[in-house]
Amino acid sequence: MPSTTPANHAVVSFDDEPLIRVDSEDNLLGFESKDACHDGEGLLHRAFSIFLFDRRGRLLLQQRSPQKRLWPGFWANSCCSHPRRGESDTEAAARRIHEELGVSPPLTFLYRFEYHARYGDLGSEHELCSVYAATDDHPVRVNINEIADIQWIEPDALDAELAEHPERYAPWLKLEWPQVRADHWARITGSTKA
Repeated sequence: MPSTTPANHAVVSFDDEPLIRVDSEDNLLGFESKDACHDGEGLLHRAFSIFLFDRRGRLLLQQRSPQKRLWPGFWANSCCSHPRRGESDTEAAARRIHEELGVSPPLTFLYRFEYHARYGDLGSEHELCSVYAATDDHPVRVNINEIADIQWIEPDALDAELAEHPERYAPWLKLEWPQVRADHWARITGSTKA
């Protein structure tokens, strides 16, 4: 059964790191700092989200660090971030899940979508986001600079939580999870039952 090992304290996010700006068709437009990509209405850039399951079928959720500029303290999927200059989405996702959770599972690409979400006056997410799933039973090692807390949750329990308490969850999770359940569940579980 998954557990945790001592926390990781590595700094892995930087406001000036260059993100990859794209158009809605994923054509490269250039590079811009993470800070600039999230200012105001946001600049469309590549991103990724990972849903990490254990072999029992539970999903790992993370509570975002209170230090995060956007949606601090909100619950989100297992891991999400951005590829950097010279990285593919898959390379970046593999790097980041190891940096945040200390695991290196094989990743399965599910789908890509564009979304925009504003966080008051503090900025926006405007991302072309590649969504991945993975299964791993190795103990996670939480990076406390990125993650305030984690929890393993049954899929049906998350369905109920998102219906009853949507205000607790990051907007990308609320967009991605229904799509994962509706269109990609068989690839994740080998079952057609969502």
